[in-house]
Amino acid sequence: MNKVLILGAGLVVKPMVEFLLERNFGVMIATTTKEKADRMIKGHPNGSSLRWSTDDTDTLEKLVNEHDITVSFLPYRYHTGIAKTCIKLNKPLVTTSYVQPGMLALDEAAKSAGVIILNEAGLDPGIDHMTAMKIIDHIHNKQGKVEEFYSLCGALPVPEAADNPMKYKFSWSPKGVVLASRNSALYLKKGKRVFIEPLDLFKDRFSFNFPGIGELEVYPNRDSISYIDIYGIPETSTMYRGTFRFRGWCETLDAMKSFNMLDDSVINYSGKSYAEFLAERVGTGTGDLKKSVAAKLGISESSCAIKSFDFLGFFSDEILNYAETSPFEITSDRMIKRMLLSDNDRDMIVMQHIFLAAYPDGKKEVIKSSMLDFGSPSTNTAIARTVALPAAIAVKLILEKKIDLKGVYRPVVPQIYNPVLNELKTLGIEMKEEFGLPESEMIS
Repeated sequence: MNKVLILGAGLVVKPMVEFLLERNFGVMIATTTKEKADRMIKGHPNGSSLRWSTDDTDTLEKLVNEHDITVSFLPYRYHTGIAKTCIKLNKPLVTTSYVQPGMLALDEAAKSAGVIILNEAGLDPGIDHMTAMKIIDHIHNKQGKVEEFYSLCGALPVPEAADNPMKYKFSWSPKGVVLASRNSALYLKKGKRVFIEPLDLFKDRFSFNFPGIGELEVYPNRDSISYIDIYGIPETSTMYRGTFRFRGWCETLDAMKSFNMLDDSVINYSGKSYAEFLAERVGTGTGDLKKSVAAKLGISESSCAIKSFDFLGFFSDEILNYAETSPFEITSDRMIKRMLLSDNDRDMIVMQHIFLAAYPDGKKEVIKSSMLDFGSPSTNTAIARTVALPAAIAVKLILEKKIDLKGVYRPVVPQIYNPVLNELKTLGIEMKEEFGLPESEMIS
Protein backbone atom coordinates (compact mmCIF):
# COMPACT_ATOMS: atom_id res chain seq x y z
CA MET A 1 0.00 0.00 0.00
CA ASN A 2 1.39 3.40 -1.02
CA LYS A 3 1.54 5.92 1.78
CA VAL A 4 0.77 9.62 1.33
CA LEU A 5 1.83 12.35 3.75
CA ILE A 6 -0.44 15.43 3.74
CA LEU A 7 0.84 18.56 5.49
CA GLY A 8 -2.01 20.76 6.71
CA ALA A 9 -5.73 20.24 7.32
CA GLY A 10 -7.25 23.42 5.90
CA LEU A 11 -10.57 24.08 4.17
CA VAL A 12 -9.70 22.33 0.89
CA VAL A 13 -7.99 19.15 2.13
CA LYS A 14 -10.98 16.86 2.81
CA PRO A 15 -11.76 15.78 -0.80
CA MET A 16 -8.17 14.62 -1.27
CA VAL A 17 -8.29 12.57 1.94
CA GLU A 18 -11.56 10.94 0.85
CA PHE A 19 -10.28 10.29 -2.71
CA LEU A 20 -7.08 8.59 -1.52
CA LEU A 21 -8.67 6.54 1.28
CA GLU A 22 -11.39 5.28 -1.11
CA ARG A 23 -8.63 4.03 -3.42
CA ASN A 24 -6.76 2.14 -0.69
CA PHE A 25 -3.88 4.56 -0.16
CA GLY A 26 -2.50 5.09 3.31
CA VAL A 27 -2.95 8.70 4.42
CA MET A 28 -1.15 10.51 7.24
CA ILE A 29 -2.19 14.12 7.97
CA ALA A 30 0.36 16.17 9.90
CA THR A 31 -1.13 19.43 11.18
CA THR A 32 -1.45 21.77 14.14
CA THR A 33 -5.20 21.06 14.09
CA LYS A 34 -5.28 17.28 14.64
CA GLU A 35 -9.02 17.39 15.47
CA LYS A 36 -9.78 18.66 11.95
CA ALA A 37 -7.66 15.89 10.45
CA ASP A 38 -9.47 13.23 12.50
CA ARG A 39 -12.84 14.51 11.27
CA MET A 40 -11.64 14.08 7.68
CA ILE A 41 -10.32 10.56 8.31
CA LYS A 42 -13.54 9.45 10.06
CA GLY A 43 -11.87 6.44 11.68
CA HIS A 44 -10.79 4.89 8.36
CA PRO A 45 -8.23 2.14 9.07
CA ASN A 46 -5.83 3.50 6.41
CA GLY A 47 -5.89 7.02 7.83
CA SER A 48 -3.90 8.54 10.68
CA SER A 49 -3.00 11.98 11.98
CA LEU A 50 -0.27 13.67 13.95
CA ARG A 51 -0.10 16.98 15.76
CA TRP A 52 2.84 18.71 14.07
CA SER A 53 4.10 22.25 13.56
CA THR A 54 6.35 23.58 10.82
CA ASP A 55 9.23 24.35 13.17
CA ASP A 56 9.63 20.62 13.96
CA THR A 57 11.95 19.85 11.06
CA ASP A 58 13.24 16.60 12.55
CA THR A 59 9.74 15.10 12.60
CA LEU A 60 9.12 16.41 9.07
CA GLU A 61 12.19 14.60 7.77
CA LYS A 62 11.14 11.37 9.52
CA LEU A 63 7.60 11.62 8.10
CA VAL A 64 8.76 12.36 4.54
CA ASN A 65 11.13 9.40 4.71
CA GLU A 66 8.37 7.05 5.91
CA HIS A 67 5.95 7.98 3.09
CA ASP A 68 6.02 7.51 -0.67
CA ILE A 69 4.94 11.04 -1.55
CA THR A 70 4.26 14.32 0.28
CA VAL A 71 1.49 16.85 -0.39
CA SER A 72 1.77 20.31 1.12
CA PHE A 73 -1.30 22.43 1.78
CA LEU A 74 0.74 24.75 3.98
CA PRO A 75 1.22 28.45 3.15
CA TYR A 76 3.48 28.85 0.10
CA ARG A 77 6.41 30.22 2.11
CA TYR A 78 7.08 26.73 3.52
CA HIS A 79 7.14 24.86 0.22
CA THR A 80 10.72 25.43 -0.84
CA GLY A 81 12.01 24.09 2.47
CA ILE A 82 9.73 21.08 2.26
CA ALA A 83 10.84 20.48 -1.33
CA LYS A 84 14.48 20.46 -0.20
CA THR A 85 13.65 17.79 2.38
CA CYS A 86 11.81 15.71 -0.24
CA ILE A 87 14.71 15.99 -2.69
CA LYS A 88 17.21 15.04 0.02
CA LEU A 89 15.19 11.86 0.69
CA ASN A 90 14.37 11.14 -2.99
CA LYS A 91 10.61 11.62 -2.49
CA PRO A 92 8.16 13.44 -4.81
CA LEU A 93 6.14 16.47 -3.68
CA VAL A 94 2.81 17.96 -4.83
CA THR A 95 1.54 21.44 -3.95
CA THR A 96 -1.32 23.61 -5.17
CA SER A 97 0.58 26.89 -4.74
CA TYR A 98 2.28 29.20 -7.23
CA VAL A 99 5.90 28.35 -8.02
CA GLN A 100 8.28 30.68 -6.21
CA PRO A 101 11.81 31.52 -7.48
CA GLY A 102 13.37 29.38 -4.73
CA MET A 103 11.32 26.41 -5.93
CA LEU A 104 12.34 26.88 -9.58
CA ALA A 105 15.98 26.87 -8.47
CA LEU A 106 15.55 23.27 -7.27
CA ASP A 107 14.86 21.88 -10.75
CA GLU A 108 18.30 20.36 -11.33
CA ALA A 109 18.45 18.97 -7.78
CA ALA A 110 15.04 17.30 -8.27
CA LYS A 111 16.17 15.79 -11.57
CA SER A 112 19.35 14.47 -9.94
CA ALA A 113 17.25 12.97 -7.13
CA GLY A 114 14.94 11.36 -9.70
CA VAL A 115 11.74 12.94 -8.34
CA ILE A 116 9.02 15.27 -9.53
CA ILE A 117 8.17 18.42 -7.57
CA LEU A 118 4.74 19.27 -8.98
CA ASN A 119 3.31 22.69 -8.10
CA GLU A 120 0.19 24.63 -9.10
CA ALA A 121 -1.84 21.41 -9.19
CA GLY A 122 -5.12 22.83 -7.85
CA LEU A 123 -7.79 25.01 -9.44
CA ASP A 124 -6.27 28.43 -10.09
CA PRO A 125 -3.42 27.70 -10.44
CA GLY A 126 -4.06 24.20 -11.73
CA ILE A 127 -7.15 23.34 -13.74
CA ASP A 128 -6.81 26.73 -15.42
CA HIS A 129 -3.31 25.78 -16.69
CA MET A 130 -4.32 22.31 -17.79
CA THR A 131 -7.44 23.31 -19.70
CA ALA A 132 -5.68 26.30 -21.26
CA MET A 133 -2.74 24.22 -22.44
CA LYS A 134 -5.04 21.61 -23.92
CA ILE A 135 -6.48 24.23 -26.29
CA ILE A 136 -3.18 26.04 -26.89
CA ASP A 137 -1.59 22.76 -27.95
CA HIS A 138 -4.64 22.07 -30.16
CA ILE A 139 -4.17 25.43 -31.90
CA HIS A 140 -0.41 24.96 -32.32
CA ASN A 141 -0.87 21.42 -33.64
CA LYS A 142 -2.95 22.94 -36.46
CA GLN A 143 -0.08 25.39 -37.14
CA GLY A 144 -2.22 28.17 -35.70
CA LYS A 145 -1.31 31.08 -33.48
CA VAL A 146 -2.92 32.34 -30.28
CA GLU A 147 -3.53 36.03 -30.98
CA GLU A 148 -5.39 36.79 -27.75
CA PHE A 149 -6.07 34.89 -24.54
CA TYR A 150 -8.20 35.66 -21.49
CA SER A 151 -8.34 33.32 -18.49
CA LEU A 152 -10.91 34.26 -15.84
CA CYS A 153 -11.80 32.41 -12.62
CA GLY A 154 -13.68 33.01 -9.40
CA ALA A 155 -14.76 31.11 -6.28
CA LEU A 156 -18.12 32.61 -5.32
CA PRO A 157 -21.27 31.91 -3.33
CA VAL A 158 -24.17 30.78 -5.51
CA PRO A 159 -26.42 33.76 -6.35
CA GLU A 160 -29.04 32.93 -3.69
CA ALA A 161 -26.30 32.79 -1.01
CA ALA A 162 -24.74 36.09 -2.10
CA ASP A 163 -26.82 37.95 0.48
CA ASN A 164 -24.49 40.69 1.73
CA PRO A 165 -23.65 43.98 -0.04
CA MET A 166 -20.36 42.60 -1.43
CA LYS A 167 -22.12 39.42 -2.63
CA TYR A 168 -19.11 37.43 -1.49
CA LYS A 169 -18.38 34.78 1.14
CA PHE A 170 -15.09 33.17 2.06
CA SER A 171 -14.90 29.49 1.16
CA TRP A 172 -11.09 29.11 1.37
CA SER A 173 -8.06 30.76 3.03
CA PRO A 174 -9.88 33.95 4.08
CA LYS A 175 -6.72 35.86 5.02
CA GLY A 176 -5.24 34.85 1.68
CA VAL A 177 -8.19 36.30 -0.21
CA VAL A 178 -7.86 39.66 1.55
CA LEU A 179 -4.06 39.63 1.21
CA ALA A 180 -4.39 39.09 -2.55
CA SER A 181 -6.34 42.34 -2.76
CA ARG A 182 -3.07 44.17 -2.03
CA ASN A 183 -1.34 42.82 -5.16
CA SER A 184 -0.32 44.84 -8.17
CA ALA A 185 -1.19 43.50 -11.63
CA LEU A 186 0.51 43.30 -15.02
CA TYR A 187 -1.05 42.20 -18.29
CA LEU A 188 -0.70 42.55 -22.04
CA LYS A 189 -3.62 43.93 -24.08
CA LYS A 190 -3.50 44.48 -27.84
CA GLY A 191 0.30 44.58 -27.66
CA LYS A 192 0.43 47.11 -24.81
CA ARG A 193 1.85 46.24 -21.38
CA VAL A 194 -0.48 47.48 -18.63
CA PHE A 195 0.78 47.77 -15.05
CA ILE A 196 -1.75 48.40 -12.27
CA GLU A 197 -0.55 49.75 -8.94
CA PRO A 198 -1.93 47.98 -5.85
CA LEU A 199 -3.99 51.05 -4.93
CA ASP A 200 -5.76 50.94 -8.31
CA LEU A 201 -6.31 47.17 -8.58
CA PHE A 202 -10.10 47.31 -8.19
CA LYS A 203 -10.51 50.38 -10.39
CA ASP A 204 -9.29 48.37 -13.39
CA ARG A 205 -12.35 46.18 -13.90
CA PHE A 206 -14.83 45.20 -16.58
CA SER A 207 -18.17 43.40 -16.76
CA PHE A 208 -18.65 39.88 -18.12
CA ASN A 209 -21.92 38.01 -18.62
CA PHE A 210 -21.42 34.36 -17.68
CA PRO A 211 -24.13 31.99 -19.02
CA GLY A 212 -26.43 30.79 -16.27
CA ILE A 213 -25.06 33.24 -13.70
CA GLY A 214 -25.40 36.69 -15.24
CA GLU A 215 -23.26 39.77 -14.89
CA LEU A 216 -19.95 39.45 -13.06
CA GLU A 217 -17.05 41.85 -12.67
CA VAL A 218 -13.44 41.00 -13.55
CA TYR A 219 -10.25 42.50 -12.17
CA PRO A 220 -6.67 41.51 -13.10
CA ASN A 221 -4.89 38.68 -11.30
CA ARG A 222 -1.20 39.29 -10.54
CA ASP A 223 1.37 39.04 -13.35
CA SER A 224 -0.30 37.72 -16.50
CA ILE A 225 2.65 38.45 -18.79
CA SER A 226 4.82 35.73 -17.24
CA TYR A 227 2.32 33.19 -18.59
CA ILE A 228 3.28 34.03 -22.17
CA ASP A 229 6.44 31.98 -21.60
CA ILE A 230 4.82 29.42 -19.29
CA TYR A 231 2.13 28.68 -21.91
CA GLY A 232 4.53 28.96 -24.87
CA ILE A 233 2.57 31.63 -26.75
CA PRO A 234 5.14 34.35 -27.65
CA GLU A 235 2.93 35.26 -30.62
CA THR A 236 0.03 36.58 -28.52
CA SER A 237 -0.82 40.29 -28.35
CA THR A 238 -3.16 39.86 -25.35
CA MET A 239 -2.48 37.83 -22.21
CA TYR A 240 -4.90 38.53 -19.37
CA ARG A 241 -5.64 36.50 -16.24
CA GLY A 242 -8.52 37.84 -14.18
CA THR A 243 -10.67 37.17 -11.12
CA PHE A 244 -14.48 36.98 -11.15
CA ARG A 245 -16.60 38.69 -8.49
CA PHE A 246 -20.21 39.76 -8.23
CA ARG A 247 -20.76 43.52 -8.39
CA GLY A 248 -20.03 45.06 -4.99
CA TRP A 249 -16.73 43.47 -4.03
CA CYS A 250 -14.51 45.65 -6.23
CA GLU A 251 -16.22 48.90 -5.23
CA THR A 252 -15.94 48.06 -1.53
CA LEU A 253 -12.33 46.87 -1.61
CA ASP A 254 -11.39 49.93 -3.63
CA ALA A 255 -12.90 52.13 -0.92
CA MET A 256 -11.06 50.19 1.80
CA LYS A 257 -7.78 50.63 -0.02
CA SER A 258 -8.34 54.35 -0.51
CA PHE A 259 -8.54 54.67 3.31
CA ASN A 260 -5.54 52.36 3.93
CA MET A 261 -7.78 49.91 5.78
CA LEU A 262 -5.58 47.03 4.58
CA ASP A 263 -2.34 48.61 5.79
CA ASP A 264 0.21 46.67 7.87
CA SER A 265 1.35 49.54 10.11
CA VAL A 266 0.86 48.66 13.80
CA ILE A 267 -1.15 51.16 15.87
CA ASN A 268 -2.53 51.07 19.42
CA TYR A 269 -6.32 50.83 19.14
CA SER A 270 -6.99 50.05 22.83
CA GLY A 271 -10.48 51.14 23.84
CA LYS A 272 -11.35 52.39 20.35
CA SER A 273 -14.63 51.60 18.61
CA TYR A 274 -15.04 50.43 15.03
CA ALA A 275 -16.40 53.88 14.18
CA GLU A 276 -13.33 55.51 15.73
CA PHE A 277 -11.10 53.15 13.76
CA LEU A 278 -12.82 54.10 10.51
CA ALA A 279 -12.76 57.81 11.37
CA GLU A 280 -9.02 57.60 12.06
CA ARG A 281 -8.47 55.93 8.69
CA VAL A 282 -10.62 58.49 6.87
CA GLY A 283 -9.17 61.47 8.73
CA THR A 284 -12.44 62.80 10.12
CA GLY A 285 -14.48 62.79 13.32
CA THR A 286 -17.08 60.20 14.24
CA GLY A 287 -19.98 62.66 13.98
CA ASP A 288 -22.11 61.94 10.92
CA LEU A 289 -19.45 59.44 9.89
CA LYS A 290 -21.45 57.80 7.13
CA LYS A 291 -21.93 61.13 5.39
CA SER A 292 -18.23 62.02 5.80
CA VAL A 293 -17.07 58.69 4.36
CA ALA A 294 -19.42 59.01 1.37
CA ALA A 295 -18.22 62.56 0.73
CA LYS A 296 -14.56 61.53 0.87
CA LEU A 297 -15.24 58.77 -1.66
CA GLY A 298 -17.42 61.00 -3.82
CA ILE A 299 -20.30 58.51 -3.69
CA SER A 300 -23.83 58.48 -2.27
CA GLU A 301 -24.72 57.14 1.17
CA SER A 302 -26.85 54.51 -0.57
CA SER A 303 -23.88 53.15 -2.56
CA CYS A 304 -22.63 49.59 -2.23
CA ALA A 305 -19.40 50.57 -0.47
CA ILE A 306 -21.25 52.49 2.26
CA LYS A 307 -23.73 49.62 2.67
CA SER A 308 -20.78 47.23 2.98
CA PHE A 309 -19.08 49.34 5.66
CA ASP A 310 -22.39 49.43 7.51
CA PHE A 311 -22.87 45.65 7.15
CA LEU A 312 -19.37 45.08 8.54
CA GLY A 313 -20.11 47.33 11.51
CA PHE A 314 -17.56 50.05 10.79
CA PHE A 315 -20.05 52.77 11.73
CA SER A 316 -20.85 51.13 15.08
CA ASP A 317 -19.80 52.03 18.65
CA GLU A 318 -18.75 48.43 19.30
CA ILE A 319 -15.34 48.40 20.99
CA LEU A 320 -12.44 46.78 19.12
CA ASN A 321 -11.02 43.74 20.88
CA TYR A 322 -7.46 44.74 20.04
CA ALA A 323 -4.54 46.60 21.59
CA GLU A 324 -1.66 47.06 19.19
CA THR A 325 -2.55 45.73 15.75
CA SER A 326 -2.74 46.72 12.10
CA PRO A 327 -5.68 48.06 10.08
CA PHE A 328 -5.33 44.94 7.89
CA GLU A 329 -5.97 42.64 10.85
CA ILE A 330 -8.99 44.65 12.02
CA THR A 331 -10.52 44.85 8.55
CA SER A 332 -9.83 41.28 7.46
CA ASP A 333 -10.97 39.82 10.79
CA ARG A 334 -14.23 41.75 10.53
CA MET A 335 -14.81 40.56 6.97
CA ILE A 336 -14.10 36.97 7.93
CA LYS A 337 -16.42 37.13 10.93
CA ARG A 338 -19.33 38.47 8.87
CA MET A 339 -18.67 36.80 5.51
CA LEU A 340 -17.80 33.13 6.02
CA LEU A 341 -19.66 30.60 3.90
CA SER A 342 -22.09 28.92 6.31
CA ASP A 343 -22.77 25.19 6.54
CA ASN A 344 -26.03 25.74 4.67
CA ASP A 345 -24.59 27.86 1.85
CA ARG A 346 -23.51 26.50 -1.52
CA ASP A 347 -20.51 27.87 -3.37
CA MET A 348 -19.55 27.68 -7.03
CA ILE A 349 -16.51 27.87 -9.26
CA VAL A 350 -16.80 29.97 -12.41
CA MET A 351 -13.99 29.59 -14.96
CA GLN A 352 -13.76 31.00 -18.48
CA HIS A 353 -11.02 30.80 -21.10
CA ILE A 354 -11.41 32.78 -24.34
CA PHE A 355 -8.93 32.43 -27.21
CA LEU A 356 -8.63 34.19 -30.54
CA ALA A 357 -6.82 31.78 -32.86
CA ALA A 358 -5.46 32.53 -36.34
CA TYR A 359 -4.44 29.92 -38.93
CA PRO A 360 -2.10 29.90 -41.98
CA ASP A 361 -5.04 29.96 -44.42
CA GLY A 362 -6.17 33.30 -42.99
CA LYS A 363 -9.11 31.93 -41.02
CA LYS A 364 -9.70 32.99 -37.43
CA GLU A 365 -11.88 31.52 -34.72
CA VAL A 366 -12.81 32.29 -31.14
CA ILE A 367 -12.60 29.29 -28.82
CA LYS A 368 -14.33 29.30 -25.45
CA SER A 369 -13.74 26.87 -22.62
CA SER A 370 -15.94 27.29 -19.57
CA MET A 371 -16.76 25.56 -16.29
CA LEU A 372 -19.47 26.06 -13.70
CA ASP A 373 -19.07 23.75 -10.70
CA PHE A 374 -21.36 23.78 -7.64
CA GLY A 375 -20.54 22.63 -4.14
CA SER A 376 -22.84 20.93 -1.68
CA PRO A 377 -23.27 21.82 2.01
CA SER A 378 -23.66 18.13 2.84
CA THR A 379 -20.46 16.96 1.12
CA ASN A 380 -17.74 19.31 -0.14
CA THR A 381 -17.50 22.89 -1.33
CA ALA A 382 -16.81 23.51 -5.01
CA ILE A 383 -13.53 25.22 -4.13
CA ALA A 384 -12.40 22.25 -2.04
CA ARG A 385 -13.29 19.77 -4.81
CA THR A 386 -11.62 21.70 -7.59
CA VAL A 387 -8.44 22.45 -5.61
CA ALA A 388 -7.95 19.08 -3.92
CA LEU A 389 -9.06 16.60 -6.58
CA PRO A 390 -6.59 17.58 -9.35
CA ALA A 391 -3.79 17.32 -6.80
CA ALA A 392 -5.15 14.00 -5.50
CA ILE A 393 -5.30 12.59 -9.03
CA ALA A 394 -1.73 13.77 -9.65
CA VAL A 395 -0.61 11.99 -6.46
CA LYS A 396 -2.25 8.76 -7.64
CA LEU A 397 -0.75 9.03 -11.13
CA ILE A 398 2.75 9.72 -9.76
CA LEU A 399 2.54 6.72 -7.43
CA GLU A 400 1.26 4.56 -10.30
CA LYS A 401 4.22 5.79 -12.45
CA LYS A 402 1.76 7.14 -15.02
CA ILE A 403 3.33 10.55 -14.49
CA ASP A 404 7.03 9.76 -14.62
CA LEU A 405 8.71 13.14 -15.00
CA LYS A 406 11.65 14.45 -12.96
CA GLY A 407 12.25 18.05 -11.92
CA VAL A 408 10.15 21.05 -10.89
CA TYR A 409 6.92 21.24 -12.90
CA ARG A 410 3.65 23.02 -13.39
CA PRO A 411 0.85 20.93 -15.00
CA VAL A 412 1.35 22.50 -18.45
CA VAL A 413 2.67 19.46 -20.32
CA PRO A 414 0.47 16.77 -21.94
CA GLN A 415 2.03 14.00 -19.82
CA ILE A 416 0.42 15.67 -16.79
CA TYR A 417 -2.65 17.52 -18.00
CA ASN A 418 -4.15 14.80 -20.22
CA PRO A 419 -4.47 12.04 -17.60
CA VAL A 420 -5.46 14.47 -14.84
CA LEU A 421 -8.20 16.10 -16.95
CA ASN A 422 -9.45 12.70 -18.11
CA GLU A 423 -9.87 11.50 -14.53
CA LEU A 424 -11.39 14.81 -13.37
CA LYS A 425 -14.07 14.30 -16.02
CA THR A 426 -15.08 11.01 -14.36
CA LEU A 427 -15.61 13.02 -11.15
CA GLY A 428 -17.89 15.54 -12.89
CA ILE A 429 -15.30 18.30 -13.22
CA GLU A 430 -14.75 19.39 -16.81
CA MET A 431 -14.72 22.39 -19.13
CA LYS A 432 -17.30 22.88 -21.88
CA GLU A 433 -15.41 23.69 -25.08
CA GLU A 434 -16.83 25.67 -28.00
CA PHE A 435 -14.89 26.01 -31.27
CA GLY A 436 -15.49 28.03 -34.43
CA LEU A 437 -17.11 31.04 -32.76
CA PRO A 438 -17.06 34.43 -34.56
CA GLU A 439 -14.60 37.17 -33.61
CA SER A 440 -17.48 39.15 -32.12
CA GLU A 441 -17.41 36.66 -29.20
CA MET A 442 -14.00 37.98 -28.16
CA ILE A 443 -13.66 40.36 -25.22
CA SER A 444 -13.08 43.81 -26.70
